[in-house]
Amino acid sequence: METALTVFAVLFLLAVVLGVYATVKAVGAAKRTVDRGITQARRTVEDHTLRARSLVQVGPAAELAQLRLSLRTSMRATQDALRARVSEDESLKESLALFERLNAHGYELDGELRRLETEPDRATLAERLPALRERTERITRSADALRWAARDRARRFEDDDLDSLSAQIDMEAGALRHWTETEPMPAPPPWPGAPAHDPTQQPAPASAPEQGSGQGQPGDPARPAIDPSGPRPVYPWQKKARPESTT
Repeated sequence: METALTVFAVLFLLAVVLGVYATVKAVGAAKRTVDRGITQARRTVEDHTLRARSLVQVGPAAELAQLRLSLRTSMRATQDALRARVSEDESLKESLALFERLNAHGYELDGELRRLETEPDRATLAERLPALRERTERITRSADALRWAARDRARRFEDDDLDSLSAQIDMEAGALRHWTETEPMPAPPPWPGAPAHDPTQQPAPASAPEQGSGQGQPGDPARPAIDPSGPRPVYPWQKKARPESTT
């Protein structure tokens, strides 16, 4: 009895632990989902704000907004492209590691551009804009190079797979049509009334008496040449002979 109670208590504790673990995992997943949703919404709002500033404002403020928007768009597109394909192509792990290093420079530049949006000294801001523009172009150019290289690599793999698949399909189609090369064409049926022909049977040579004019060889008994020994045949178109009159 005590053993059964002990086993029941252990099973109850395991069930409680598993329930708590599942609850914690579910809460953590829900929190991460909410955090991702909030982050995505914040990014969307900030992107729309930067786009509006680049269109409405003029001067250094508009250029700062345009630089931030270009930087954020390029970095986010490259990050999404690499992370989406790294599970299928292990060689992209190194590219993703390089992007993470580049992403650190992008975050630093984006923070600097954000702080300069509230800079009251417009003259100093205008002097620093060429250097900021060059840094932004270098980072976005590197990010674009990684993104397009990953896309070209994926398209190359797809083309190779398509070429291999097309070759296999051509081979299978040829195998399905093998009868056109191996099966002979059937011989045409003989004409009605024609004797069956056996290709393995050789025709018998004609004998000498059959080839001649009807005369046998020396030593054969005499045979009539023309007149038969029986009565002549009477044909229907001949008139009947009248009996001779005795008077």
